[in-house]
Amino acid sequence: MLGNIVKEFKQFAMRGNVVDMAVGIIIGGAFGTIVKSLVSDVIMPPIGLVLGGVDFSDLFITLKEGATAGPYATLAAAQSAGAVTLSYGLFINSVVSFLIVAFAVFLLISGINKLQRTQPAAPNTKDCPFCYSSISLKATRCPHCTSELK
Repeated sequence: MLGNIVKEFKQFAMRGNVVDMAVGIIIGGAFGTIVKSLVSDVIMPPIGLVLGGVDFSDLFITLKEGATAGPYATLAAAQSAGAVTLSYGLFINSVVSFLIVAFAVFLLISGINKLQRTQPAAPNTKDCPFCYSSISLKATRCPHCTSELK
């Protein structure tokens, strides 16, 4: 009984779709890490600089002070003091990350659709069964041997 279940699970897990999905999830996770780094390390610092030296990861509102009274200079200081915070700067970073991932997925899907559209057109000719000449699909009589076609 248990041997059959293991055997069936093995067959299921080794099917092409499951393996492809697993590879996609692994690559997607790695891509997410790269995008997060791109946003927090490359895109947001110049935007913060343009906006007057703002560090988006440290934008927060203190909802309730912690053991040590505020104001807190950084989000890490507020969290270490036990303060309850609304971290809208991290949310902004997440939104930018999502937009980058969504744009990358859009480009991927667009490329796949483009490849699918370039499929060869359906043939518009056929071979005459009598003389084997190429003739139109709509032909009822072969123009080469004048045989009647069905």
